[in-house]
Amino acid sequence: MQQKRFRIHWRQWISSNGRPPSGSLLTKGEKRFWAWLSLAVLASVFGSGLPSAHFAFQKSAASVSAPADEYQQARERFVHEEIESRGIRDARVLAAMRKVPRHLFVSPDQQKSAYEDSPLFIGYQQTISEPYLVAFMTEALELKPHDRVLEIGTGSGYQAAILAELTDQVYTIEIVEPLAKSAEERLRRLGYSNVQVRTGDGYRGWPEAAPFDAIILTAAPPQRVPPPLVEQLREGGRLIAPVGGSEQDLTRIRRTVKGTTEEVLLPVRFVPMTGEAQKP
Repeated sequence: MQQKRFRIHWRQWISSNGRPPSGSLLTKGEKRFWAWLSLAVLASVFGSGLPSAHFAFQKSAASVSAPADEYQQARERFVHEEIESRGIRDARVLAAMRKVPRHLFVSPDQQKSAYEDSPLFIGYQQTISEPYLVAFMTEALELKPHDRVLEIGTGSGYQAAILAELTDQVYTIEIVEPLAKSAEERLRRLGYSNVQVRTGDGYRGWPEAAPFDAIILTAAPPQRVPPPLVEQLREGGRLIAPVGGSEQDLTRIRRTVKGTTEEVLLPVRFVPMTGEAQKP
């Protein structure tokens, strides 16, 4: 019955519009036009028997996959040339950097710069860190799949997404409410259900979720890491933070049976940690 309806429908169209041209003299544009026209006729006849969700899914998948494909090669090349070649060796970190679409964490006018090794502004006097530094800090956390991680300074949510690729539980705090809300929405949209976002001052951490296996700060306290954050590290835990004012050092703190140890990893420049961290 459907085949009969198709023949009738097609003949009616031919009688009104003429038979489609054929042969090698067709341009690519003409061939594409007639191919799409044939599909449209088939869909109009046979499509009624298919669930509408099927077509909705195809449309949705196309709209999502096209941008991803556009930037995939740039991301792969960048990770190889700017991250792996500069000493990042953790295979899980490299895989996360290849997977997370950094261009979706910045404004549309900055997306073409997403795979350059530079910070980008995200509004409210905040930035998204350069990818190499994100990879370096993440590797320095020495994460395991079941670690519980706290991030201070959600920003756009990019660092949280990288962490979420590596571990089951990520808690992140952002003091700028609009950034916290947009990051939470973005992370949910991208499927990171293992990230919990809180709006507030990160100085005192997230006591009810402590202790943490790892803590990372993406803004610099001017003098020292807030003591409540160090206290929320479990034994064996690691904390990474930029510390200082005009001159900053990326510092790693480890909590041991005897207390804590501290080591300076490299000089950096981050936005300052605001809120209670600025009090004398």
